Amino acid sequence: MFLNPFSQRGGDPHMLAVSMTGVKLGDRVAFVGAPDPGRTAAIAARVGLSGHAAAAVADEAAVTRVNKAAANAGVLLDATVADAGRLPYGDGEFDLAVIDDTGALLEQLAEPDRAVIARDAARILRPGGRVLVIGGSEPTGLNKLLVRTPGSPLVASGEINALLAASGFSIVRTLAEREGLVFVEGLKPRTQSSRAEHTSL
Repeated sequence: MFLNPFSQRGGDPHMLAVSMTGVKLGDRVAFVGAPDPGRTAAIAARVGLSGHAAAAVADEAAVTRVNKAAANAGVLLDATVADAGRLPYGDGEFDLAVIDDTGALLEQLAEPDRAVIARDAARILRPGGRVLVIGGSEPTGLNKLLVRTPGSPLVASGEINALLAASGFSIVRTLAEREGLVFVEGLKPRTQSSRAEHTSL
């Protein structure tokens, strides 16, 4: 029998993404874009009944796909159509914002519009909250045949790191590039002074 060395661990295609988010019970998570509804539902499942998960998507068809995936996973997820540049959430409402660029959400926008999304993601996060951008890495070698996630040059090249830093996030870093995905994290400073201190270091 041929064993695929590049197969997802444990047969769960979303294990890596769930792990990278670090979501735990009681967390409040907002998704900006949900090109892979199954991945969105898998992450949302971690917040449990004491947490809250919401997804801002482009159209009603996306709402239907996300709701179906959530229902199949037994997850409570509030999906709504929204303008990514002005998310329908209050200031400081969430602990984590997940921007999923594997569907080219950011790639297709001009740089000023990308900055608007990043700044609004910062707005909806509590002080000390996190943003996680998920992109597709450019497949190489055998992965070109095995990995179906399209590449996200903006994320894979490191441009997203600079965008997040310019949008008010600190300690921006690429967490991992594995299994056809790239994960970039940024922290929202707890205070404006801490942001200034971090920048001056």
